Amino acid sequence: MAEISKRRRIWGWWFFDWASQPYHTLLVTFVFGPYFAGVAAGYFTTEGLDAQAAAARAQTVWANCLTITGLIIAFGAPLLGAMADVSGRRIPWIFAFSVMYAVGSAALWYTMPDGSNMWLMLSAFGFGFVGAEYALIFINSQLPDLGDDSEVGEISGSGFAFGYFGGLISLAIMLALFVEQPNGKTLIGMVPAFGLDAATREGTRFVGPFTAIWFILFMVPYFLWVRDDAAIDRKGSVGEALRLLSKSVSNLRYRVSLASYLGSSMFYRDALNGLYSFGGVYARLVLEWDLIKIGVFGIVSVLASAVFAWIGGKADKKYGPKPVILVAIWVLIFVCVTVVSMDRTQIYGIGLPDGSNLPDLVFFGCGVLIGGMGGILQSASRSMMVRHTDPETPVESFGLYGLSGRATAFAAPLLIGIATTATGSARLGVSPIILLFILGLFLMRWVRPEGDQSR
Repeated sequence: MAEISKRRRIWGWWFFDWASQPYHTLLVTFVFGPYFAGVAAGYFTTEGLDAQAAAARAQTVWANCLTITGLIIAFGAPLLGAMADVSGRRIPWIFAFSVMYAVGSAALWYTMPDGSNMWLMLSAFGFGFVGAEYALIFINSQLPDLGDDSEVGEISGSGFAFGYFGGLISLAIMLALFVEQPNGKTLIGMVPAFGLDAATREGTRFVGPFTAIWFILFMVPYFLWVRDDAAIDRKGSVGEALRLLSKSVSNLRYRVSLASYLGSSMFYRDALNGLYSFGGVYARLVLEWDLIKIGVFGIVSVLASAVFAWIGGKADKKYGPKPVILVAIWVLIFVCVTVVSMDRTQIYGIGLPDGSNLPDLVFFGCGVLIGGMGGILQSASRSMMVRHTDPETPVESFGLYGLSGRATAFAAPLLIGIATTATGSARLGVSPIILLFILGLFLMRWVRPEGDQSR
């Protein structure tokens, strides 16, 4: 078999970002998440709750789903990474989790508008989401093989930018051809493609199968151009994986920079995921946007993500990942304070006239910053982890990174659920995200800019 060039391997690796981004763009944030929130709120209204209580209950249900999937990912990620390291193989794991991704997303077609099977659909969503997150751990662990420390920041940033453009195109296709407005037409004024029934929201529900088809199609370049190291193919046991994992966790007490970084990223990545998971839900429940407006908001946000991730990769190469991470966190704290301090009647406590579109404009601006700074933060975080990764056990190291990113993945949705229930407000319910960003910022004080790769 002919040797695959470094450039082709990088492009193959980038195609995972392109293929997988729609799960987050279309399902978590801009189409399925808000659609489900509207379905759940309508269901709880028929159960006798008033509009505000129904909205709060819907947000709590969504939060509980993300809490449970976060716990599953947190407990499984490091062990799976260690198993891959002791065997030396990653591609079979990625293939298996890709199947989970495709099956879970395709099943969302059956989410009925009356909410009659919303619990089953939450299970399908969680199944696909777990597959997507587990696959990402193994994909991230391949980054150190693609370049040296001076290259990986730019490679990571370009990968995220490429992925966000994929998310942008997939979102534009969904809005133009499938997602129905209240009048039954799509954004470009046509009925949903393929004869899908607007009355039963088949155009919007097609987001699940569309995401699965997109993923299957664009994972082909990845599996063609990315290979495991043929020289490393050994059998590994669960016991061996557990011993490796135990050793790595134990060694954290001697590696202050790595331990601090894992703790920091645990909080700020959870906060960022909270913003992504509840941004569209907030727009639907607090600002009362329809899915088309949320989708346009998503296009702006994802475009900003792509552009800023590319810029962030350049900044990472020049200044290193740590200052890039710090700037992004500060900007996102400001955004969160603004979002919590705003609804249709006021902003920062200043009353607005009836019908004011200022909240819409401000939230669009927040969307640019959430997308842009989020793209930078994810890219620089992946680069920062490479500087703390043991070359002999990259998957297990990124398993710890996955653990740090998911060990408290339940925290943001859990805290949002608690705050939403306590306040009875979907707007105030997202306020715990601010605290998580602050905790992440505090722990970055002990992270060395050059990283730590000593064992």
